[in-house]
Amino acid sequence: MSKKEAEQEVEGMDPLEANPKLGEESEPLNPKNDEVGGLSTAKMSKSLEEQLEEATAEIEKHKDSWLRATAELENVRKRSQADVAGAHKYALERFSTELLVVKDSLEAALVADNVTFEAIKDGVDLTLKQLSKVFETFGIQEIDPMGETLDPYKHQAMSALDSDESANTILSVFQKGYLLNDRLIRPALVSVAKSKE
Repeated sequence: MSKKEAEQEVEGMDPLEANPKLGEESEPLNPKNDEVGGLSTAKMSKSLEEQLEEATAEIEKHKDSWLRATAELENVRKRSQADVAGAHKYALERFSTELLVVKDSLEAALVADNVTFEAIKDGVDLTLKQLSKVFETFGIQEIDPMGETLDPYKHQAMSALDSDESANTILSVFQKGYLLNDRLIRPALVSVAKSKE
């Protein structure tokens, strides 16, 4: 028989004739007694229930850990905010305390009776030294640029004068400038030499 003839014969056949086992009736599955994949369905459902309980317990454990971590993070954030607010509020406390010594010296000079000009001058000199010490302690540096070349980042030219000096040389200082930890807080007010034309 040729291949084509065999195909035609199979096409015309009843499926039950081709595979007689298809027509046999199978017994219904009893969920209590039957086995699937080597496990009884009772054992399988019990195993699934246990797995579900374990998974639920694990979820609760992770949820509890997450809630605690979130609460701790919130507490840390609040503490940090309070620390920053306190730092801003009391940042000048030490500086203020040091300045009180200078104020006390000035007040003592005003209260003193029968003082000579020399005594006042010496008192002012000592008070200025106290103030300079406070400035040094807190990183405040004086800018006294006499004779230097104009630096627009530290100096402000108020006038330009004819001079034998080179252009932009500082001839006089009207008001000293100050830096706080290398940051300009006030430029020095100066007069400079004009450029020669």
